[in-house]
Amino acid sequence: MTLHVPTAAPLAAALASITAPLPAGYTPSTTAVAGSVWLTALVGVIPLLLFFVLLGVFKVKTHWCSLASLVLAIILAVFAFGMPLPLTLLSATQGIALGLVPIIYIIIAAVWLYSLTEKSGRSNDLRAVFNSIGKGDMRAQALIVSFSFCGLMEGLAGFGAPVAITGAMLVALGVPAIKAAVLTVVGNAINVGFGAMAIPITTAGRLGGESPLYVGALMGRLSWILAAFIPLILLGIMDGARGVKQLWPLALVAGGATAAGHFFVPTFSYELTAVTASLLGLAASALFLLVWTPTTPEEERSHVDTANAPNGQRIALALLPYVLVVVVIGLTKLWRIGVDVDAALKTTDIKIPWPGLHGELLTPSGEPSGSAVYTLQILSNPGTWIFVTGLIVAVVYAAYGKPGSFDMPLSRSLAALPQTIYNLRLSLLTIALVMGLAFVMNFSGQTTAIGAALAGTGAAFAFLSPLLGWTGTAVAGSATSAGALFANLQATAAAGANLDPGVLLAGNTIGGGLGKIVSPQNLTVAATAIGEPGSEAEILRKAAPFSIALVLTLCALVFMASQGWFGAYLPEPAAFPSGAGA
Repeated sequence: MTLHVPTAAPLAAALASITAPLPAGYTPSTTAVAGSVWLTALVGVIPLLLFFVLLGVFKVKTHWCSLASLVLAIILAVFAFGMPLPLTLLSATQGIALGLVPIIYIIIAAVWLYSLTEKSGRSNDLRAVFNSIGKGDMRAQALIVSFSFCGLMEGLAGFGAPVAITGAMLVALGVPAIKAAVLTVVGNAINVGFGAMAIPITTAGRLGGESPLYVGALMGRLSWILAAFIPLILLGIMDGARGVKQLWPLALVAGGATAAGHFFVPTFSYELTAVTASLLGLAASALFLLVWTPTTPEEERSHVDTANAPNGQRIALALLPYVLVVVVIGLTKLWRIGVDVDAALKTTDIKIPWPGLHGELLTPSGEPSGSAVYTLQILSNPGTWIFVTGLIVAVVYAAYGKPGSFDMPLSRSLAALPQTIYNLRLSLLTIALVMGLAFVMNFSGQTTAIGAALAGTGAAFAFLSPLLGWTGTAVAGSATSAGALFANLQATAAAGANLDPGVLLAGNTIGGGLGKIVSPQNLTVAATAIGEPGSEAEILRKAAPFSIALVLTLCALVFMASQGWFGAYLPEPAAFPSGAGA
């Protein structure tokens, strides 16, 4: 093999691109650095490594980590990958726009909704409700909320809303802030691939040339194994070995019911997997706790004012924000009688070809890339309906509040919104910068080069393929984006290695969910939700080992599935004709 030594030509081209008034089009290359896919991948991963080193080792503030990594990614895009500077900067602006809507929009809405519970004084009643359900054991309450409730929100909304709402809710229940964040990001991960009505599966299936229903069915045959044991992990996070020893029956019930949903539901409706499985886990846990009482140490017991026990009305009002947000978002996603509400709302989306970038960012075939089109979601955005929920809650709280007792005039609720935005300002800046970083890495070819290097490992790629989804979501913060980035690459690599592309696409999508545990964007959402901006490094240190252990387990499962070790256990692709479920 001939080693291509870089000359002054690429540098000259890069310098020329800086002064060029208009770019002449750009096609990302996976061999941009010295003609080597491996060198290109090594260069491409540097911005992401810089972020985690600055954050985890040097404890740099997250917004500075994001800015430094974005600047480095821009420099590498121009000088190493040959992307014209105007296109590089425009890529960052499109990422920032996506960070603003829907992600930041959702976070502001979710945190404001939570603040209504706190400012109205109804958080104590919320603790009393879950204290009753969880038999006074805070660990049981945290397990139900971080696994089942969060999974339900993930299935319905996605896009950061589950982490924002669940993290805040756990803190309201009395869980220590950092533990609340770690519980949330780990408990949420297994449902991310099925999140937001399974958009990641639809994306991966369509771009990978497989039926989304087939990909979803394969995912269910793999993800249930992880789902069954994640509640045990959550107990370990909450209270170590003692928590596992004292509450393992509850963990097995919650995990078993959720796993059953993951196993059976995708074969007929992959879109409803996370919702159905989480509801099964929630119902099974609540019913089990009616007949079983855990051993609870005093320090893990919920402390509520029994002398001021809430009546039925107060219980309903305490639960109102969280029950109503599930109902409202559920109606916008699931209602099909007379009118398909989800489809109707999506007709209001505005497709915006990104100015200066659309038509200039090209695919390998020379066609304009569809990635340079930004979709502005308003009515189809979960954030809008979280805001609507907040307004309803604000009106109800004003109507039922009394001076000296849950007093919450409407003006106070509305005033909490700008205060929420101000309090979140650095976190919101971080998310915008991280999304800019993700788009620069994606559009310049840095992320794709990482994937191409892994795909070049031949038969071993069956083991490594979930790491593509894991990496894609770690960079972009979205399993949907990970599917868009790597679905075609997964299918192409599978064909070259004589593997089932459906299995690799399933592994890519589940791996994307597990990668969200360590995604900078997700870490910032979690840190914001618990009211501890700047705690991302601590959350990362405590959550990362679980993300790595889970994805390596998934790698082993995908490898065994690709080699035919599971035999008839896996569904046959012939049962899912092309386009089914799409």
